[in-house]
Amino acid sequence: MSGKEKSNCPINLSLELIGDRWTLLIIRDMVFAGKRHFREFLQSDEGISSRTLADRLQILQDEGIVTRHDDPSHKLKTIYRLTQAGIDLLPVLVSLGVWGKRYRAGDPELGAVAEELAAGGAEAILRMKRELASGQIGAE
Repeated sequence: MSGKEKSNCPINLSLELIGDRWTLLIIRDMVFAGKRHFREFLQSDEGISSRTLADRLQILQDEGIVTRHDDPSHKLKTIYRLTQAGIDLLPVLVSLGVWGKRYRAGDPELGAVAEELAAGGAEAILRMKRELASGQIGAE
């Protein structure tokens, strides 16, 4: 993303990286669904194309939001993991989930996870961040 930014405003710089729907949905799937493989991301309800997914994963990797590793259990698979920068997006996802449950006609069960985390406050967010960092979420 470097060089494309329109201003040095922190909100703008953040949106330049994560402001499209696919990027945040990939991160959502990693955080809340424990997805780690390319094919798993393709199975999301939103129907991302393989080309768009490959592009977004590469951008996330280039920008230090995810890492890419060979899967030791399968020679042809790759595992994607959130870096600390990716894990630190958890409060953003929680806020979007709570807002979406309140003001959009979404599935109440899907929004419940975000509301539970929000209700638990900073301690609940920190606990989940630790779980994400340790690999407890999304481990096979």
